[in-house]
Amino acid sequence: ESFIHTFVIAQRSNAQRQQIKAAYQQSTGNPLADALKKVLKSDFEEVVLAMLMTPPEYDAFEMKRAVKGLGTKEAVLIEILGTRSNEEITAMKNTFKEVYGKVLEEQIKGEVSGDLETTLLALCKATRSEDCKIDDGLAKSDAKALFEAGENRVGTVCSVLIDVLTSRSEAQLCKIFQYYGKYSKEGLAKALESELHGNFEDCLMTLVKSAWNKPAFFAEKLHLAMKGLGTNTDTLTRIIVSRSEIDLLKIIQEYKRMYGKTLQEAILKETSGDYEKILLALCGTQ
Repeated sequence: ESFIHTFVIAQRSNAQRQQIKAAYQQSTGNPLADALKKVLKSDFEEVVLAMLMTPPEYDAFEMKRAVKGLGTKEAVLIEILGTRSNEEITAMKNTFKEVYGKVLEEQIKGEVSGDLETTLLALCKATRSEDCKIDDGLAKSDAKALFEAGENRVGTVCSVLIDVLTSRSEAQLCKIFQYYGKYSKEGLAKALESELHGNFEDCLMTLVKSAWNKPAFFAEKLHLAMKGLGTNTDTLTRIIVSRSEIDLLKIIQEYKRMYGKTLQEAILKETSGDYEKILLALCGTQ
C-alpha cells in the first residue's frame, strides 16, 4: 500500500497536514488516519494520529480521553483549560460537540466536583480577559483580596481565588503577583501550595505558573513526565504536539535554562525508536 512516509508529516505545518489528509482521502477514498492505524503501533502511532488532527480536534480528543473510562484524568483537563486562549477553548468546545455529540461542560460536571469543578467550568466559559493593558489599582486591590482570602485567615476563601485567577488576563495576573509580594514574604505560589492540596491546588498553580511564564510551565511538565522510573508518554506527546506551532521553541529554551540540558537530550535518553525520532523531528532537530 502506498504509504506517506510519516516523518514527512513531522516536517509539515498542521495546515499542510490537513491538505495531505484531504488529498489522500480523495485519491484513495479512505481516511489517512485509518491507513496509518493499520501499519503503526503504540506511542509512535499516537503521535502521528495526533499530528493529523487540527489543534481544536486534538484538544477535544484529549479532553474526551480524560473524561471517559475509569478514573478521570484531571491533570489533562487542568492542563488544557488552564493554558489555552479563549479562542482555543471555544474552538475545542465546538469541536467536542461536533465530534462527540456532547457538551464539554456537561461531561466535566459529571466527572469532577467541588472547587475544581467550579474552576474548570469558569475556564470553559472562555470569557477571561485578554487585555494587554494593566489596571494598576485593580491589581493592588486583587492582591490584597487574595491575601485576605488565603494566607491572612484560617480557612481559605476559595471563591475569591477562583474568581481572580479565572477572570483576569495573564498580564494583569503578573502585576497582581508582584503586588502580592508586598503583603507576603512567600509569594502567592508558595501560599497556595501550603493552603491547598490535590487537583484543586494543581489547577490554581497551573493558572499562576501559566500566567507568569507559560513555556516554563510546559518545560516543567515535560521534565516531570520524564523524571524517575518510566516515562509518561501521554504527557510528552500531548505537550510536544499541541505546542509545536505555538511556543515549542520557547519551551525548549526554558527547558535548557531550568534543567541545564536540552529537551532533545532528555528525549534521547528517555525514549527510543520511531517514537524518539518523531518527537525529535517535531522539536526541529534531526
